[in-house]
Amino acid sequence: MKVKKEYSILVAIMVALVLYLVLRDQERTHYRLPKLPNVTGTEISKVEISKADTSTVLMKKDNNWYIDPKGYPADSRKIKDMLATIESLTLTALVSESKNYSRYDLSTDKKINVKAWAGNKLRREFEVGKAAPSYRHTFVKLAGDDRVYHAQGHFRGKFDQAVENLWDRTVLSFQLTEIQEFQITKGGQSMRFARKQLHTEVTDSPKAEAEETPPPKPEIAWQSPDGKKGDESKVNRLLAALSNLRCEKYIEDRKKGDFTDPIYTITLKGAEEYVLSVFAKPGKETKRYPAISSQSDFPFLLTDRQADKIMANPDDMLEKPEKS
Repeated sequence: MKVKKEYSILVAIMVALVLYLVLRDQERTHYRLPKLPNVTGTEISKVEISKADTSTVLMKKDNNWYIDPKGYPADSRKIKDMLATIESLTLTALVSESKNYSRYDLSTDKKINVKAWAGNKLRREFEVGKAAPSYRHTFVKLAGDDRVYHAQGHFRGKFDQAVENLWDRTVLSFQLTEIQEFQITKGGQSMRFARKQLHTEVTDSPKAEAEETPPPKPEIAWQSPDGKKGDESKVNRLLAALSNLRCEKYIEDRKKGDFTDPIYTITLKGAEEYVLSVFAKPGKETKRYPAISSQSDFPFLLTDRQADKIMANPDDMLEKPEKS
């Protein structure tokens, strides 16, 4: 009798335990995730990213993105990553309702607040915390919602950017094949080179006529106005260094018009005219050269290494006679 009683108690405990686990599981899983409105990256025209005491505003104008308020060009690749994340934001699970945000890096001092507008309409707003332990999700909060969710993907780093990291530092860009002429001015000297077709002498040869040998291909070379040939390898290296020139940083407290009397200027003619001017360093200990470009609205700095590749003496671009 005693054994039956103990057995009944054990069964009752087991049943109670099963019911507890089932009900607790139901409480955990039977909830509805908020339904986010559809937003496409192409319709977004303004993004604001705020963290602690800093705020960065990105504006779209003529299909290009700029950083307000000064209008520095923004890195298109990084903006594209942000817009893709904003568009595809997907909640996968409810994580917490406790309002203990510090454990998710969603406290005031650590969270990143993201707002995206289409025109004057705010289309998306959410707060970004740290990545989940699996690094397959990111902790997020929605505007007006105290709960913490898992969002698909590991994307905090796409928004956790200093303003300088969002700059598009490209200050000169062109296709090498489009350049037909350039002029270098340095130290009182100036020299112009143009891409020209050199005349090739053809000698009559009965054997050549019999074999119908095709005429030689015309030689294309860089040439100065007085007929001197440019050093092909040096010219190619110079143009390659200029074709995708990226500055080290922009000069934020000065304007292009503040810079006069360049120590070096190169003008290139292709699909358009490109001009780069480099100025003297402000001090002997400075390791950067101020510069301006026709393709940048802002003055910028080039490193010594960049300047060494670019600031060739005009005479050095001439082909040297072979030593006998």
